[in-house]
Amino acid sequence: MPHKPASQALKHLNVIDMTHVRTGPVCVRQLGDWGANVWRVDRVGNPADFSGRHESDFQHKHRNKRSLALDLKSKEGREVLSRMVAKADVLVENFRPDVKRRLGVDYETLAAINPGLVYASISAFGQDGPYKDRPGVDQIIQGMSGFMSVTGSPDGPPMRAGVPMADICAGLFAALGILTAIVERTVSGKGQWVQTSLLESQMFMLDLQAIRYLVDGVVAKRVGNSHPTGAATNAYRTKDGYINVAPTPPMWDRLCRAMGREDMITDPAYATKDARRKRTNEINDIVEAFTSRLTSEEALAKFEACDVPAGVIYDIGQAFNDPQVRHLKMSQAVQSGTLGELNLLRQPFSLSRTPSQLARATPEFGEHTDEIMKELGYGEAEIARLREIKAIE
Repeated sequence: MPHKPASQALKHLNVIDMTHVRTGPVCVRQLGDWGANVWRVDRVGNPADFSGRHESDFQHKHRNKRSLALDLKSKEGREVLSRMVAKADVLVENFRPDVKRRLGVDYETLAAINPGLVYASISAFGQDGPYKDRPGVDQIIQGMSGFMSVTGSPDGPPMRAGVPMADICAGLFAALGILTAIVERTVSGKGQWVQTSLLESQMFMLDLQAIRYLVDGVVAKRVGNSHPTGAATNAYRTKDGYINVAPTPPMWDRLCRAMGREDMITDPAYATKDARRKRTNEINDIVEAFTSRLTSEEALAKFEACDVPAGVIYDIGQAFNDPQVRHLKMSQAVQSGTLGELNLLRQPFSLSRTPSQLARATPEFGEHTDEIMKELGYGEAEIARLREIKAIE
């Protein structure tokens, strides 16, 4: 079956996916979900391209792609890749710097074939510098970036996030970089090298904590579920569980009214944001003394009546069964020839004219080799010869 675009938005783009693990596949998934024609290069003889292929995580990362199995260590396999590059708009890889040069798939080599190519590299630490050859994965980066130092309870150990933040963010930033380069190419007519790393992405995600250090010299500490710069934002115990309450500073009056503590509105001890920040622990105790007398439902009703942001704390199953989440249709079905119908996450934003859909399930290894080879201009006899010498599969 030829390219079946998941959206009309990016259907004009040909993308070569040479990525593995998580962050690269996340990047390419963004492009494929918005219609790009993704040629995923699975490597002949590489066990990693077989193992776990039918696991839910793999299925989620590689939908809306087609698979071509190629031996990049052979001269003939590299010639096939060169023909792909000549027709491609984008190539995404997350090899270590020395590996891509050894395989001859580095930016300089491929840009000589196609000067309009937008070539994206995602690494752990960057393409140069003292750590460029170090192995690095999500948890290592969460620690090195300082992220774990501000996550967790004040009296507990450093804590990683419950999802692979560095991996996911690096993939999303790489996709954003690619699209930025594509837009620039409409002016210059030239491609360029897009680079990001898990470390850069996770440092950027420190956001206000990074700026508190860079501008104010504050090295933030762990504050658990409290807000690092505001009061009365926390997870509070109720009679039957916990709820989140998160008023912004201008909502202080509303919070006090919701609790029946109008006296705190005019109390000089709580008159300003800075004054309240210094009394964070005291205010948390006051709020929890209020919520702990009520069920979660009763407490939420009190806060909602005064227009104070508050919400339940779900497990993941409860979250997917929430009426608003169900209304937003955060999961979509796709039909896999091997696994049957699968429900996967949809894209988290929508476009009014060119929506995204799950048009194609994750391919089997080399499922579309012949199909893609023909699109590249290879005839039946040449495809058979390349398969015989195991340059393709």
